[in-house]
Amino acid sequence: MRIRSLGVIDDAVVELSPGFTAVTGETGAGKTMVVTSLGLLLGGRADPALVRIGAKAAVVEGRVVLRPDAAAAVRAEEAGAELDEGALLISRTVSAEGRSRAHVGGRSVPVGLLSELADDLVAVHGQTDQQGLLRPARQRQALDRYAGDAVAVPLEKYAGAYRRLRAVSAQLDTLTTRARERAQEADLLRFGLDEVAAVEPLPGEDAELAAEAERLGHAESLASAAQAAHAALAGDVEDPEGVDANTLVAGAHRALEAVRSHDPVLGGLADRIAELGILLGDVAGELAGYADDLDADPLRLAAVEERRAALTQLTRKYGDSVDSVLEWAQKGSARLLELDGDDERIEELTAERDALRAELSQLAQALTDARAEAAERFASAVTAELASLAMPHARVTIDIRQTEDPDGVEVGGRPVAYGPAGADEVELLLAPHPGAQPRPIAKGASGGELSRVMLAVEVVFAGTTPVPTYLFDEVDAGVGGKAAVEIGRRLAKLAKTAQVVVVTHLPQVAAFADRQLLVEKTVDGSVTRSGVTVLEGEDRIRELSRMLAGQEDSQTARAHAEELLAAARADG
Repeated sequence: MRIRSLGVIDDAVVELSPGFTAVTGETGAGKTMVVTSLGLLLGGRADPALVRIGAKAAVVEGRVVLRPDAAAAVRAEEAGAELDEGALLISRTVSAEGRSRAHVGGRSVPVGLLSELADDLVAVHGQTDQQGLLRPARQRQALDRYAGDAVAVPLEKYAGAYRRLRAVSAQLDTLTTRARERAQEADLLRFGLDEVAAVEPLPGEDAELAAEAERLGHAESLASAAQAAHAALAGDVEDPEGVDANTLVAGAHRALEAVRSHDPVLGGLADRIAELGILLGDVAGELAGYADDLDADPLRLAAVEERRAALTQLTRKYGDSVDSVLEWAQKGSARLLELDGDDERIEELTAERDALRAELSQLAQALTDARAEAAERFASAVTAELASLAMPHARVTIDIRQTEDPDGVEVGGRPVAYGPAGADEVELLLAPHPGAQPRPIAKGASGGELSRVMLAVEVVFAGTTPVPTYLFDEVDAGVGGKAAVEIGRRLAKLAKTAQVVVVTHLPQVAAFADRQLLVEKTVDGSVTRSGVTVLEGEDRIRELSRMLAGQEDSQTARAHAEELLAAARADG
């Protein structure tokens, strides 16, 4: 990893060993920045406060060696990244303004992709994780993760049924608590639909009646106009000597017809005049029929106006036109059926709710049984790990319990409270020595014991989490002496099957590392490129001496440091 302008680090390169790497240095030297840098590469939150004062941005670059078929490699290539000779190059930039950018394999990617890759690359365990594991909810999640598919499969089914039950219950609450509002809505709909049904409007009827009313209201003037037009076209019966259009057109046709044989042009015009005569005859006939059929009956006009008034009552309430009123009535009928069917719907939802509660009861019981079985294995594994960490008489158990609730689901023959993850409350208990009552680890363990319990838990998790790298950030806090040696030995054992990086203050732990990195500041308070060094030979002995006695040149500390290294190598 290369780190630039991050916290106290100006520019430094961190080379991690394939096995066990210990990161040491004075308090405040910047060891935590190594952990923070790795967190940024894994998609952690970008805090602009981490950017070194005076710098525009902090940059972390990492080179991760992967198998070509590794899940992280496949996911990165799907995102367009390219592997460089079996290695994946990852970079993260955080600007002083808070902007963040990520690159994987030479391709700009969303920061979220780094988090996806992290799940398959590195497991980070620090003091914040320890504090988190003190909470029962986190302990249940940890147990579920350890149990694997035995819990994951029924938990997925349970979660789906739980979500459906919440939705069904919400619908039931809505239907039952809003009964009065729904009854009022139904009454209003029935009243309106009865009004529409009583009038029985027809599609487009309002427009047709408006046209008819206009015609009936002007019947006399319309009849007079039709008669005058008919007289102009076909002649007036009362004035047989008058000249009309038909007579004039017929005369024109006869004049041209007499000479059409002498000029084809006039023959063509004669034909067109003949067509005009036919059209005039047709129009005259329709005018005569219109005048005869025109109804000037005032009773009919009154009936039309009355019908229009009834339709207007509807359009004033339910739509701009009769067609809109009919559309409202159609939707209202559907809504009324829905409202009237609420009683049936309530029965259906009630039946579904009861069935879901029964299903949840079975699934919750299955979860409880699976967790109980996994809890025994998990507690035994952690207890065995504690024996390796100088706590040979300690015993870890896991308490799985439920809280009675008359409105809950039935588990173990009694109604208990339940939630989105089942009905179980899970708590890790520790009996540090024979005869001691098991107590929650937050209350039953000293600081040093708590660190060892947490490390044992993490090591057990490591056996079930198939990631190639584990990072432990001062999980050995509060531990010393023989227990510290046992922690170092246990981490070295874990490093035989995975890459392990440990930030530590304990020389007993650092002595077991395959590689020891020293983080130290310059006189101006920054960590430069030369500020992260690989310790070998005499330099490593000096650093272990400092960690032991605070004095690099103490002969007693040097002897103890050499003894620690020799014992660790002999143990390996």
